[in-house]
Amino acid sequence: MSNIIVHKFGGSCLRDSDDLDRIAEIITSFEGSPIVVVSALWGMTDRLIRAANDSIYAGKLVRDLKSQHLRFAPGLDQGPFKELFNKVMDGISTELVQLSTDGASVRSRNLILAAGERLSALVVAHRLHELGLDAHPIGAEDIGLKLKGKGSACRIDLERSNETLDRSVLVGVPILTGWFGEGEDGELALLSRGGSDHSAAAFANLMGAEKLVLWKDVDGIKRLNPRWGIETDTVPYLGYGEATELSKHGTPVLHPATVEPLILDGIPLEIRNVNSDRSVAPTMIGPDISDSGFKAIGCQPGVAILTSDNPLNSNLLSRIEEEDVTVWSLTSTPDQMRIIIPSHYLHLIDDIIDGDVEFKTAIISIIGADEFFLPIAHEIISVNEYGMRIIIETDDLTASLESLYQSLFSRQDCK
Repeated sequence: MSNIIVHKFGGSCLRDSDDLDRIAEIITSFEGSPIVVVSALWGMTDRLIRAANDSIYAGKLVRDLKSQHLRFAPGLDQGPFKELFNKVMDGISTELVQLSTDGASVRSRNLILAAGERLSALVVAHRLHELGLDAHPIGAEDIGLKLKGKGSACRIDLERSNETLDRSVLVGVPILTGWFGEGEDGELALLSRGGSDHSAAAFANLMGAEKLVLWKDVDGIKRLNPRWGIETDTVPYLGYGEATELSKHGTPVLHPATVEPLILDGIPLEIRNVNSDRSVAPTMIGPDISDSGFKAIGCQPGVAILTSDNPLNSNLLSRIEEEDVTVWSLTSTPDQMRIIIPSHYLHLIDDIIDGDVEFKTAIISIIGADEFFLPIAHEIISVNEYGMRIIIETDDLTASLESLYQSLFSRQDCK
């Protein structure tokens, strides 16, 4: 393992120009050789998606994008990255024209959306260069990062990327684009939203990094998603398996594919608040250890339960794999089948469902829990080494979660 530290800065860390100086302060205060991975500036990807989907938003997009990025990094269009900046801007114009004249094109759409990360890398590199750092922007697909898929992908192909990655350019302070790479057809492919964290983890794996730090605008992972309005503590430590389980059930801080590239080499992950000083303890993620006690509650509203008097057929299984549908539970015998998935995926497979569909309020994953009495009505779906999954039906999900949280953690505090 090297002394490389991979730092990932998401869009929430790139809201205004002062954030660029904060990034410089962070990477110079950490020991080790930094590799920086960035998302697009705050709100930028949504703007690009609107423009790619509807030409009415495309009219003044290029002018606005240029103006916004120059407000972040004055002089970018005159500095050492001038040619790259103009190339990206020209590329957006070309692909917008392509979409407006020839209609929908996966290639053009992907190139437009990827421009957000390209511009962000230029902005960050420009400011760090002004501050005396040897920073330079690098497109992930330009140096051989390969994705599993065509057009869109859910994973980075670490095996192929390990063979093709041009590590010779990762010197000084490389500012790498997240979220995309080269697909199996040789064209640019995008990961799902939030996939830049997976990109950062992949680079940590490929470079044998000492550590990956995900910089957010929150103090790590809370014991319960703050969206429910229930104040909870930050989880100090999660194992890889626990973190993956929690990421599938409602924590907005961690993409489900993030930790996967870190496991084999045991690369630790820290989730830190970009606005806090180093004294604020992060959430640490690393090898799974035997540790009793409840750690967190994940909750994902909207559950669809598919049942049939026939076994799982290959067509349905293939569709689930093709559409990357999250499956929380799957049982199949010669006489029946039962699949539990998030209800928002149902439209992707409903045309080939043979059987009945039942809807429930939410699925809950209790990290660090074994079977025990719960204060709310529930159905146990599974119990494994990381915790317990249950399904609940309720008219007041927030109240049910608060009752569950108080029961679990007050009981633990009394031990």
